[in-house]
Amino acid sequence: MEIEVKKLNSKYFDDKTEEVLSSLEKTRTEFWNLDRECANFLNMLIKINNSKNVLEIGTSNGYSGIWILKALKETKGKLTTIEFWEKRQSTARKNFAICAPEVSCEPKIGSAVVVLEDILDEIQKNKREKFDFVFIDANKKEYIKYFELVDKMLMAGGVILADNILSHYEKVKDYTENLFSNPNYQSQILDFGTGMMLSRKIKEAF
Repeated sequence: MEIEVKKLNSKYFDDKTEEVLSSLEKTRTEFWNLDRECANFLNMLIKINNSKNVLEIGTSNGYSGIWILKALKETKGKLTTIEFWEKRQSTARKNFAICAPEVSCEPKIGSAVVVLEDILDEIQKNKREKFDFVFIDANKKEYIKYFELVDKMLMAGGVILADNILSHYEKVKDYTENLFSNPNYQSQILDFGTGMMLSRKIKEAF
């Protein structure tokens, strides 16, 4: 029996937030934003995991960040989000202020690898807590570099969700192969949107 799967069109947020999301969805391909189904999954996953300290690599114009912040409003958490282009993150900050002004957010500008190195240094000096959830959606060729740093700043039981796994499979192949062969992680590729990879950190590496 064939079942028709309908596209998600439910509205979960206040009118202002839905208006911003709707506007951003019109330029989704230009800014490589998630589609609504994937964004909804991201939001649910953060709440299911009760994540409180989330790292986003690739802010863009703030579409995914809005969904993250809405989840963190429920879990009473904080978002740290990294973007290379100041103009894009400036737009994101404005969107965050409209949609989730009450949720703690720390925007960071610069090369993701460099910023991650700085954050890791802070964690190692006990100036910052480890993350319990990481969302990766930036330079595809650098996914493996992100992971090498993120692995050291993600607590056991934490989750990594990476986007564009199927649409850019060759560019992220070293990332996916590393995660699948890593004994400290349990991973699964999810065949929806542009493809996502969900990885849970089972234990710390010693």
